[in-house]
Amino acid sequence: MLKLDTEKKEHNFSYTSVKNAMEKVILDPSQKARIKVRNLNFSYGEKQALKNISLDIYEKKVTAIIGPSGCGKSTFIRILNRMSDFTLSSKVEGEILLDGKDIFSKDFSPVELRKKVGMVFQKPNPFPKSIIENIAYGLKINGVKDKHKIEEKVIKSLKRAALYEEIKNRINESALGLSGGQQQRLCIARCIAIEPEVILFDEPCASLDPISTAKIEELILELKNYYTIVIVTHNMQQALRVSDYTAFFLMGELIEFNETKKIFENPSDKRTEDYITGRFG
Repeated sequence: MLKLDTEKKEHNFSYTSVKNAMEKVILDPSQKARIKVRNLNFSYGEKQALKNISLDIYEKKVTAIIGPSGCGKSTFIRILNRMSDFTLSSKVEGEILLDGKDIFSKDFSPVELRKKVGMVFQKPNPFPKSIIENIAYGLKINGVKDKHKIEEKVIKSLKRAALYEEIKNRINESALGLSGGQQQRLCIARCIAIEPEVILFDEPCASLDPISTAKIEELILELKNYYTIVIVTHNMQQALRVSDYTAFFLMGELIEFNETKKIFENPSDKRTEDYITGRFG
């Protein structure tokens, strides 16, 4: 477990700042917190990208992360499945609990974590393989060898990603022949094939047209019946349409976290109001 050292001056932390961060945590007794983030700090080199982030991510809900470019949104969700491990000269402090288990503990390997916490990126990244091979890839590297079981999971994943009916007669064709929106849904299907518990979306509609964006949003609303979802988005209307909770980040800090309706209709912090109304960002 990584502990936050608030006494070292070079960290520029204080007990007051930790207390203020903790006050932003929404403790909703009616919801199960699948992920608990406490006093999370992240830096690479001399730059501190995240400062004392504390929030709960609730089971089978959609949590949107909003904020201007460079505020730490993508960094935050990458830490949730430890993709931040690949960042050179990086340092992480604090605690992230997945179902009560510290993801930074020595007995919780990144490989095990990424089976539970999948990720879909901004730009669709299908492999130069057939559609079926794309979906089966994760299953095979995780030790699934039964061909019938693989086929069953592939079809189930494509159906859950709302793609099967569109490509069922092309399943052995190259995934690179799909449209951009279809490729993104393929990547979602590839992600859910290994049956994660949490799905992280890093601006999944940034490179898509409005029609494809609407399909992805509809899909996210359907997927939350099965998964806990975190989505980074620059689109305020998208956050409002798909999320149950919203966290507003600014310059590496969590400014406000609450139910999405409250964030957009009655924010507690003027900086939140200024951002969502377009005064900056």
